[in-house]
Amino acid sequence: MTEQLPLQRFAHWLDEQPDRVWLRQPRKRVWHELTWRQVDDQARRIASALRALGCERGDRVALFSKNCAEWFIADLAMMFAGLVSVPLYPTQSSESIDYVLRHSACKVIFLGKLDDQDKLSDAIPGTVRRIALPYPTLPADYQWRDLLAQHEPLADVHQQRPEEILSILYTSGTTGQPKGVMLSAGAMAFAARSAVEEMKIDSTDQCFSYLPLSHAAERFLVELESLYSGATVSFVESLETFAEDLRHVRPTMFFAVPRLWTRFQLGVLEKVPGPKLERLLRIPLLGALVARKIRRQLGLDRARVLVSGAAPIPRALLDWYQRIGLTICEGYGMTENFAYGTFNRPGQVRFGSVGRPMPGCEVRIDDNGEVLFRSRSLMSGYYLDPEKTAETLRDGWLHTGDKGEIDADGYLTITGRIKDIFKTSKGKYIAPAPIEGEIAKSTWVEQVCLMGSGLDQPLALVELAPAARQAVREQVERDLLETLRSLNERLLPYERVSHLLVVRDAWTIDNGCMTPTMKIRRNVLEARFAPRVAALDASRKLHWE
Repeated sequence: MTEQLPLQRFAHWLDEQPDRVWLRQPRKRVWHELTWRQVDDQARRIASALRALGCERGDRVALFSKNCAEWFIADLAMMFAGLVSVPLYPTQSSESIDYVLRHSACKVIFLGKLDDQDKLSDAIPGTVRRIALPYPTLPADYQWRDLLAQHEPLADVHQQRPEEILSILYTSGTTGQPKGVMLSAGAMAFAARSAVEEMKIDSTDQCFSYLPLSHAAERFLVELESLYSGATVSFVESLETFAEDLRHVRPTMFFAVPRLWTRFQLGVLEKVPGPKLERLLRIPLLGALVARKIRRQLGLDRARVLVSGAAPIPRALLDWYQRIGLTICEGYGMTENFAYGTFNRPGQVRFGSVGRPMPGCEVRIDDNGEVLFRSRSLMSGYYLDPEKTAETLRDGWLHTGDKGEIDADGYLTITGRIKDIFKTSKGKYIAPAPIEGEIAKSTWVEQVCLMGSGLDQPLALVELAPAARQAVREQVERDLLETLRSLNERLLPYERVSHLLVVRDAWTIDNGCMTPTMKIRRNVLEARFAPRVAALDASRKLHWE
């Protein structure tokens, strides 16, 4: 089946519902609404401006901003002008920004809402011209509102073709330099159209956009799915207003990463301690009222599709949300297949798995246990890197680098990363992910990194959850030691975790311990803690940094 390409789909809504609101942007606590017709006018004017700046079909243009309505409009303007968008993470390092802009040879960059602006300005090469979105941002050559006023709407818009590259999404680079994933108009159209049909998303749905649009999942689940369904998209104004904005929007579709689901849970438990909440939820009628109040306070009382992705989510957390009436659907995909892979559909959820393949997507397990994907959403390749492309795309199959298992009903479970598997000094191979998942079930634990390459036994680095940092240390220590004892009883002798090392500082993007997509950088953590691990007192099971 041939899908309408993104610009054709936009034209459809422009014809069907031109004066219906598509984008809602809060500014200084006032919500500004943009209809499809207004978006069309602005996007065509910005497309004219890009043409006037000398951008020619196929040229690359960067987008560097937190989520906002103008992000969508700038992206659409690039499509109108036949250009290729290169999104940057708002949290990206200066070195990585410089690399991506030079590697992709971007001519222009859109600059919007950003933190730590002073650190970022020097990262942009002087050859790249700057356009400032209508927010406080880095110094720029041109201002968004001036360009809207100075340019007429572009009349001769670009006619998209399925095979043309629409965007280059650079991976977050857990090791080495980021790779530029080339996604075609056809691949993005196939994923969006198929998901909208499968999930029965339509123009009555409400989306809430706050996770980085430079990430394939947010781009797919919010921008492209809204373009194909006609759903309204509301943006968050700032981190400080996040909770208020979420309660205001009350989205019907909501996507979060595991770390955020944990933060939402902790926010609830700060108001109602866990044991008390469990007692209340068990009381008929009262339990239902309490659960409904929590959903309303979170702003998720209307949500019919709740998604978690980007990293494994603890089973205990899924069970907790289930008890308050929120079923989280875990999914699995990669930048290289535009996040279109497997998904737990509402009403067909199997906790612990990442769901069944989406329509038109084939999944199989290779002889070495690696998960392989094949569909029309696959990337065209890595930009300027034919060797990596040939290594990752073989015989039409995407080699994910993840290990997995498929059960009799077609549900996929991810069991770890092939490259994460390490060998102990005893010559035994260990996959860290399942063990980390067991330790992460503790409510005191925010994140875990199992390390053990060359060691007699593996050990776990533990970052405490915010609540644990406020609790009595003796209580936290007792619970963590009990978690370790219980876990080791179920592990094979060579898998048993010798020690827990509770780290002092949180793992963040800024200190290099996490990628912009909130994945831990194992190589960084292992190198950083190797000296401390070598000096551990073997007689104690738990150590504090």
